[in-house]
Amino acid sequence: MSGVLFFFFCVGLLIAGYYIYGVIVEKIFHADENRPTPAKTMHDGVDFVEMPTWKVFTTQLKNIVGLGPVFGPILGALYGPSALLWIVFGCIFAGAVHDYFSGMMSIRYGGKSASEMVGINLGEIVRQFMSYFSIVVLVLIGVVFANGPAGLLAKKFSSVPVTVWLSIIFVYFFLATILPINTLIARVAPFFSAVLVFMAVSLPVMLFVKGYTILPNLDFMTNTHISLPIWPMLFITIACGAISGFHSTQSPMMARCIANEKSLGRRVFYGSMIAEGVVALVWATIGLSFYESAEGLRRALGPTGNAVLIVNEVCNTLLGSGIGGIFALLSVVLLPVTSGDTAFRSARLTIADMFNLPQQTLGSRLVIAVPLFIVGGILSQVDFSIIWRYFGWANQTLATFMLWAAAAYLARQGKFHWVCTLPAAFMTAATVTYLCFDKIGFGLPYVLANSVGIGSALGCIVLFLLAKGKVWRIEFPEESP
Repeated sequence: MSGVLFFFFCVGLLIAGYYIYGVIVEKIFHADENRPTPAKTMHDGVDFVEMPTWKVFTTQLKNIVGLGPVFGPILGALYGPSALLWIVFGCIFAGAVHDYFSGMMSIRYGGKSASEMVGINLGEIVRQFMSYFSIVVLVLIGVVFANGPAGLLAKKFSSVPVTVWLSIIFVYFFLATILPINTLIARVAPFFSAVLVFMAVSLPVMLFVKGYTILPNLDFMTNTHISLPIWPMLFITIACGAISGFHSTQSPMMARCIANEKSLGRRVFYGSMIAEGVVALVWATIGLSFYESAEGLRRALGPTGNAVLIVNEVCNTLLGSGIGGIFALLSVVLLPVTSGDTAFRSARLTIADMFNLPQQTLGSRLVIAVPLFIVGGILSQVDFSIIWRYFGWANQTLATFMLWAAAAYLARQGKFHWVCTLPAAFMTAATVTYLCFDKIGFGLPYVLANSVGIGSALGCIVLFLLAKGKVWRIEFPEESP
């Protein structure tokens, strides 16, 4: 199979996944078009605001698509075309499932945040852990999605220092965090979604027009890092675009704005993840086509593995240094900025849920937002590459907890829980193995790290099945009507 056919085959699989597996997931959940949603029953004009279909979808897409499906796939392309397979199958069977359940469960629980949903289904101790863990992850994401664009802008417009760009981005983040959701975030969403479409279409088209061979090397055993094996490194490196725990913090925001869970649930939550998967496919393909091989990409990344260099070179070469190159570069600047804003907003909502703090007044929102941004400002001075590495593991760990919570949710209702249990177990194995093996964790020998990771996943499945008949007899809070 040629590289062009393989790329379109992957895109076709993603689309088929939406129309086939997405429908199966929706039927298992049993979305109800007659059930009132929190946007109707809990309207407050700030966070619970009913919005039209197109605005809910474009806002969700804007919220989840940031630097992740750009930088992650570029770095993941170092492992060869296997990166594309992980994006496709991870997105269909794990990422989109994760996003769908985190959104739909939030609707059923009255718009609760990810940590609260996990606590309802897995217990108070896990809820406490998830609350603090998700806040840390959200602040890290906010910082990542500020530092990355600031660095890109400073490289493109060298007369303006990175600190100035960083300050401008943080001011926008702060406003987006404290203002009503339909005042700023929902208004800019359609524009940024259009930018996303331009980026996803124009770059691969110009790659073909300028005579580059699409995916010239389909060797699935490619690995330019002997010390970084495909398992589990690829599955942590490519988070956004395959599966991302960050999305479980974003879906509840739109769960508070959806008017009908039946007509919008699959489209907004499952569908937007599929769209992000397409973006990730584009960048992984560019990485392997523009530089002809994973080895060529590794040399271009340099010793620090800075994906900013790749984005800058690709945009300028394929679209020229004029308006086309600037527009494409801005697309990978503005999109992460408009995910970072909702990261801090989600952190505010998570803290408010933890301590039952009403958020209707501006003063109550400032009490939470100001300390968050002080911490974010301090973290923004930490080396970007260090934050990114910890972000990858933390992001996937967050997704793992959300999938286990969704599995418990289904099991308690006597529904087919394996649709969430299997990806939860897979991600447990990946995250534990990575933590045991990588130098940011315990640095264990590869075989031992794998034994611990796979053993942990199997142990979780056994405990899950044993608990199904015991723990879940405990009375849980009822789903909101």
